[in-house]
Amino acid sequence: MLYRIAEASDWQRAQQTGFFASADLQAEGFIHSSEQPQILETARRYYARRADLVLLEWDEAALTAAHVRVEREWVASRGEAFAHVFGSVPLAAVRRVWPFAPDTVGQFQLPAELSGGAE
Repeated sequence: MLYRIAEASDWQRAQQTGFFASADLQAEGFIHSSEQPQILETARRYYARRADLVLLEWDEAALTAAHVRVEREWVASRGEAFAHVFGSVPLAAVRRVWPFAPDTVGQFQLPAELSGGAE
């Protein structure tokens, strides 16, 4: 599975259009996404103090079946590869969605289903 921290407004638009897209797709030609172990550091670096977010989980096999290209590309500033999604994500590839906001001390936590907690 791949994960995307998204603005709630982009997710709302996706529900109307049937496809998730974000500003990075238009600006860079791909949607940034993460593997599960990369989520919290991405949130800390780029989404501090943002409460208008959702965490999307999408199925890479469903993206491939929909002919949406996914490539892992090395990001030197992070010292690891990240999945870049080259196209809009059809809603059929979205498996789960969670509200995603920092706690009272500003720290993000993974949803219980991802952190090993009870579902």
